[in-house]
Amino acid sequence: MRKIRVMIIEDSDVVRTLLEEIIRRDSRLEVAASVRSAEEGLRLLRKTAPDVISLDIRLPGMNGFQATKRIMFERPTPIVVVSASVEKEDLKISINALKAGALAIMEKPVGTTRSDYHKLADQICTQLAIMSEVKVVRQRRAVAHAAAARTPVPRGRGTGTFRMLGIVASTGGPNALERILGGLPADFPLPILIVQHITAAFLEGFGAWLDDVSPFAAAIARNGETPAAGRVYLAPADSHLKIRAGRIWLDPGPMISNQRPSGTALFESLAKEFGPQAIGVLLTGMGDDGAEGLLTLQSAGGYTVAEDESTAVVYGMPSAGVRLGAVCESLPLNDIPGRILDLTAESEKNGEDCGQQGA
Repeated sequence: MRKIRVMIIEDSDVVRTLLEEIIRRDSRLEVAASVRSAEEGLRLLRKTAPDVISLDIRLPGMNGFQATKRIMFERPTPIVVVSASVEKEDLKISINALKAGALAIMEKPVGTTRSDYHKLADQICTQLAIMSEVKVVRQRRAVAHAAAARTPVPRGRGTGTFRMLGIVASTGGPNALERILGGLPADFPLPILIVQHITAAFLEGFGAWLDDVSPFAAAIARNGETPAAGRVYLAPADSHLKIRAGRIWLDPGPMISNQRPSGTALFESLAKEFGPQAIGVLLTGMGDDGAEGLLTLQSAGGYTVAEDESTAVVYGMPSAGVRLGAVCESLPLNDIPGRILDLTAESEKNGEDCGQQGA
């Protein structure tokens, strides 16, 4: 069986050697090239034709964000950001690399004496193997979609009011979330609960980045707080984000679809707490997390939207929702904010439920 070819771009000789050893020990992987600068990596990109790239953020010369933009323009290749720093500026570069086309962020192994070294090494190899299968495309400036005629939608399906918006994303999610939140007004009338699968070490920085790039105050959710309209609540690491009796409940229960936090846990909680007064949006991501929960929400009368295959970086999670019949509508990313606004617009008109629309 052909091995997955990995290019390592890392300026630290010690860490680069560690990564080489980690990759060579994994039977799925081999080192295609190992270089200390983005410029050198770009020179070798076409010659070595790696299947996936392990990319540091803080590099001499061109940084990881700039390198991601060049790679995605010159020879689109799956990129996993491997970074040790959680300082604000480096986190910003890491998140912007995701926006530019990188697929995931992993914590850098800094030494074999760490108690979690072998676990971290296994996670890096698995992430590289999985991301090597993602079909990335050349990055270009997003073209605005022409306004499409949209089917009239119900407002709360009999209640007249929506009370909560839940969004779930994984691989490719940061860019998708920025575009959705950026397409909503600052006076958006609902609280927004988000599950984004991301390495725990980078979660706080991701929340700060969302706070910077969206019109909403965004922060990691705290147990017991009451969600407020126009604020973003991000699921913390290793706890499911739920609602119970109108307040946020951080549940450290078992993993669902190999995830904690899980999108299914969020959607099921919204179904139980709000039923037809909740909107659920399932975005790009690998696997099937969120799909079962979206079905539960739809069955409870909530309105459910999945990102269309035409814009999803990885169509796994939305596709799983579609296969289950859990989706009222599949929409390209640029059309989702408008649909959310349709659903929350002031209107006295109530319509049929999504199952009757043929969406």
